[in-house]
Parts: sequence; C-alpha cells; structure tokens
Amino acid sequence: MPPIPWTAPAILWTALAATWGVLVGLWTPRGPLTITEALCSVFVSVAIGLAAGRFSSSRLVAVLVPLAFLLALETARIRYSGPSTGPPHASAFGFVVLVAGRGLQATLTLVPLVLGLLIGRGVTRRLGQVLVALPAAGVLLLTTAIAIPARTAPIPGGVAELATVGGLNVMIRGAHADAPVLLFVPGAPGGSELGAVRNHLGAVEQRFVMATLDRRGGGASYPALDPTSEATLDRMVRDILDVADYLRERFHHDQIYLLGHSGGSILSVLALQRAPEKFAAYIGAGQGVDLRASDRIFYDDILAWARSTGRDDVAEQLAAQGPPPYGDVWGYEPIMLYENEAYAQPSLSSEIGVGEYTLLQKAHTINAILDTWSVLYPQMQEIDLRRDALSLPVPAWFVQGADEMRGLEVLFDEWYAQLRAPRKELVMIDSAGHRAIFEQPDRFEAVLDDVLAG
Repeated sequence: MPPIPWTAPAILWTALAATWGVLVGLWTPRGPLTITEALCSVFVSVAIGLAAGRFSSSRLVAVLVPLAFLLALETARIRYSGPSTGPPHASAFGFVVLVAGRGLQATLTLVPLVLGLLIGRGVTRRLGQVLVALPAAGVLLLTTAIAIPARTAPIPGGVAELATVGGLNVMIRGAHADAPVLLFVPGAPGGSELGAVRNHLGAVEQRFVMATLDRRGGGASYPALDPTSEATLDRMVRDILDVADYLRERFHHDQIYLLGHSGGSILSVLALQRAPEKFAAYIGAGQGVDLRASDRIFYDDILAWARSTGRDDVAEQLAAQGPPPYGDVWGYEPIMLYENEAYAQPSLSSEIGVGEYTLLQKAHTINAILDTWSVLYPQMQEIDLRRDALSLPVPAWFVQGADEMRGLEVLFDEWYAQLRAPRKELVMIDSAGHRAIFEQPDRFEAVLDDVLAG
C-alpha cells in the first residue's frame, strides 16, 4: 500500500477542527453560558488539539487547525443576533462585550485547542515547556473557578433554593413555607436582581416566600434568550404567568402578590391585565409607563447636564446621534452610562458578588443586558400605559423615590392621575431614587406590611 500523503492527516484534523467550530458556533454562539458548556468546551478542545498534534507530523496543523476552528465558529454564529455575536464596537460597552463574549470563549476553546496541539506535538525545550505550562495552569484555574455552582444560603425551617421554571431561573426564599408568596419581576431587559435582593431585602423573607425571577435573557436565564424569535413581548408576559402558576400550585395559594420594578413593572401590568385572578395585589416600584417618551426626556436632560458640567465629549456624542429612538442598542449606550450621574442617583455597591451567581453569569452581566435589550426593547417601546392600561383589576401600591429620574417621574404622574383600581396607594420615599426599594429597604418593608394588612 502506498504511503498516505503527508498532507492527508493535516486535512483530516483541520476538517475535524472546523466541524468542532461549527458545533461551538451553533451550541454556544454567545460563548459558554453554563458550567456544562464551559467544561465541555475546554475538554473537547484539548482532546482535538492533542489528537491533531499527536497523529499528524505536518507543521501545517499548528496553523490550519486553529484557523479552521475560528473561521467555522464565526461563520456558524452569524445567524444569531445581538452585540455579543455581531462585529466589535468601538465603545466602553463594546470593549466589555468583546472581552466577555469572544474573549472568554477563545479562552475556553481556542486556547485549550492550541495547548493541546503543542502538547501533542511534544514540547522538549525548557522555554517551550514554560510557555505551555503557564497558560495551561491559567486555563485549569479558570475552569476550576467556573465549575463552582451557584447556590443560595439555606434557611432553617424555611425554603431557599434556585429553581428552574420553564427554562427560567427563579430564586425562592422564605422563612415560612406557608407564608404569602411574592413574585418579583426585575427591571432592565437582560438584568438580574438576585444580588440586590440578597443584599438588601432579607427582611422580606420573614413576611413572604419571595420568588425573584431572572427574566428571559437575564442572569441565569441568559441561555433562554435563544432562539430570539421566541423572545417576544407576549412570551415575556407568559413567562410571568407561568412562574406565577408554578408558585401558586407549589405553595397552595389561589393568588400571589406581584412586584414589578422599572421595565419589569410594565410587563407586570400587562400580566395583571391578562390574568387578574392569579394575583392578590400589585406593587409597582420605579414604575415605567412609556419607554419611548422616557428616553426622549432622558436624552434632553443628559444633554443639558453634559453641556452645563463641561462634559463636551458626551454632549457632542449625543448631539451627533440626535434624540431617540435609535436603530440599535449602541445608540442607547450614552443614556445607560450617564443617566445615574446626570440625575444624581444614589450609588449602590456592585450587586453581583453573591453566591447566587456563577462566575460565568458574573462575566456575562453586560452581554446579557445588551443582547436582550437589542431584542426586547424595541417591542417594549410600543407600550404606553397611559393608553394601554388605564385601569388595574387588583389593589395597587406604588413605591416611588422622591428623587426619581424625571424621565420616569413625569410620565408616572400622568398615568397615576388617571389610573383606576379597586384601591391605589402612592408611597413616596424621601432621599431615594429609581431603586428606592433597595436604597431604603425599611420603608419598602413597611409598604409590604400595609399590602398584607390591606
């Protein structure tokens, strides 16, 4: 039998690497988001690299295998939408997206692949051993840290767990399993409030079984964003109702209480209208009303602030792009970056340091927000509660910070003035802004006592 041409093994392993790249691009287009995805990415990449290095004598594999993997990966994930899968963007958020998305994915796939290649080919020189050992040790340490699962501290005699409901993550905590149930729907698309709840609302667990939802696309529910064709406004509302049904059945309550914050408060109002029989009362915090109109006020106020404080770079950027709405999420970056500063909102410490988040979830915090924002925000801009929800079917309490951002305050005042409900109460919290329930939890807990008494 004639000898196999020297190029045949190189072609074989290049094809295998390309196949692995396609699988990675389809399976983890936004990078590994779960522990299982991360561990499999590392181990399979190392295995392919080792085999290619060991069973191919051609030097071409050192170039062709990584190159084929990258080209196949990028080609496969073109079909997925969002900043994390799109081209790099020259901005502060764009840099974070690049590092947390493609950078982290390369660390867990491309780097192990190359290390496997080098080890498979045999490293004999001392310097070469060091150059392989150091990154290998780094990947091993990172993989070990990633493998630590999320957890929530137990409550003796109560309930404390991270549950999965319809593919969505829900943190459920309560000192008494037979207490009333409160479902919390967080604000920004792709955001998660598990950390804020754990850091500031521990006393609520004494009054309720509190279920904090990671909305589709946010926190541990980031993987549920895909396929994005299903991440519709209707799906987001049904997610709330599905989780409500789970809680009602599990804890044996005909009705539960619903708490919505910011953007999540808009979805919560829609859920109330669709299925009022599931809820005993509603608590709106930092209530949103009309996001499109809010953004126009934000734009004017931030532009005025930038000009009055000498932030010429911000003023020039806003003036150049003009007022919202914008065609993509990057247009909203200046508003996201500077609204708290322009409105002098109280600054809370970072909320992602709690054990309820894995290392991967912490790393993907900004990516989850931007990817989900790009899908959901244009849909939410079509809602105006002044037109779409002039009445609520259940008693409603609203908790607003006295220093709320004008872009939300003005529209809420208009809506609240004409809103009809069996009972409606407005509680203003002094020296608090948009996140009043976390800034002054004692005042918020007093509101919840009133809700229960009512």
